[in-house]
Amino acid sequence: MGFFASPDWSEMFSPATPPLEILIRGTVMYWFIFILLRIAGRRNIGALGVADLLVVVLIADAAQNGMSGEYVSIVDGMILVGTIVGWTVFIDHATYHIPPLARFLSIDHVCLVRNGQLVRRNMRREAITHEDLMAELRLKGVDDLAAVRRAYIEADGTISVLPARSKPRQ
Repeated sequence: MGFFASPDWSEMFSPATPPLEILIRGTVMYWFIFILLRIAGRRNIGALGVADLLVVVLIADAAQNGMSGEYVSIVDGMILVGTIVGWTVFIDHATYHIPPLARFLSIDHVCLVRNGQLVRRNMRREAITHEDLMAELRLKGVDDLAAVRRAYIEADGTISVLPARSKPRQ
């Protein structure tokens, strides 16, 4: 098709794949990647939560296919993006309204330092070395574990620090 040829409007806006098939494929891939990222943990995710990263990657891929023509129909890409966003909204609402569900679908913070002492079991589980933790603490302006009341790895992979309470002056 040449540059000035007219597009095939009916092909562009008519689903080439049955919408239910796209919905099922999108659902299966969403949950597969969600569970895979949940199992893999959050160590190198950075400032994005696992669900945020998943949505960005899947929407980018789905939208790219719809825009570039790998789908015959734009509607196919729109259905897939709608499925991905729909699951994200569903999970957000479900975990808000059904708190026990949040334990399975959300990642909570994990304590790495308690009262100046490393919580090695949690560090092992999160694959955080002593050197990595100390580097993160230094970025927060802390160079001594004794100055830390609590340090947590948050759901988005960042480290938060609660300083030790200073002793009152007499």
